[in-house]
Amino acid sequence: MITALVQFNLPEPVTPEKAKTLFVGSAPDYLGLEGLVRKYYLLSEDGRSAGGVYLWQSREAAEQLYTEAWEQMIEERYGARPTVTYFHSPVIVDNLAGEILGAD
Repeated sequence: MITALVQFNLPEPVTPEKAKTLFVGSAPDYLGLEGLVRKYYLLSEDGRSAGGVYLWQSREAAEQLYTEAWEQMIEERYGARPTVTYFHSPVIVDNLAGEILGAD
């Protein structure tokens, strides 16, 4: 699996309440997205940066989302261009499901 960390600096600080409204507005766009296992929306404690942590089945699936058009959409919505950093996730502890993925 692949974890993608998406980050961007906000032009003005955002409150957690405002961030929740923004995030809920885009969440349906990610529901059922092919290859996406899970997405966490992020807001820094000072409200000056935001982003997301995405768990993907593969890098190829992730790259289907992170296009120039997607980056432009993020910039229009939040006022900043995102950066995407990829990480291999060879082992995942899922306490909700009570399992360890990748331990074979």
